[in-house]
Amino acid sequence: MEVFRIIHSKWADKLVASGYQGRWNSNGFYVIYSAENCSLACLENLVHRNGFGLNGDFSLITISIPDSIKKNEIEIKNLPIGWNGNDEKSQLLCQKVGDDWLRNQQSAVLIVPSAIIANEKNILINPNHRDFDKIKLKSVQSFSFDRRLG
Repeated sequence: MEVFRIIHSKWADKLVASGYQGRWNSNGFYVIYSAENCSLACLENLVHRNGFGLNGDFSLITISIPDSIKKNEIEIKNLPIGWNGNDEKSQLLCQKVGDDWLRNQQSAVLIVPSAIIANEKNILINPNHRDFDKIKLKSVQSFSFDRRLG
């Protein structure tokens, strides 16, 4: 499985997580966010940056996840109504799911629906899982957001 991530180029040479909260993790829980395709990775950045800072120095990284690694998946039907909202309550619902996954070390990979396009998937990677060392940074290439997006 190959997944994609768009990040500032200064962080593109290795797979690292900041520990800052996101939809699927609370502060202090380390997760590497990626997407099943480049276009979703771009859209996720656009939404979370609110169009600000898109002219920076970015890279598109391709991550290779072996098929042999266990992957858990959260399906929309198993999430509460409102999980994909843009409010604190919605975020707390998802953070509980992600934090529990991280705490229990269930797998190195968690596949979740995108809150932006529910039929597409984001791929969460647990850098503290015993199988993380099998996940590899496959390639890094320069990335520029189209100016019409900003």
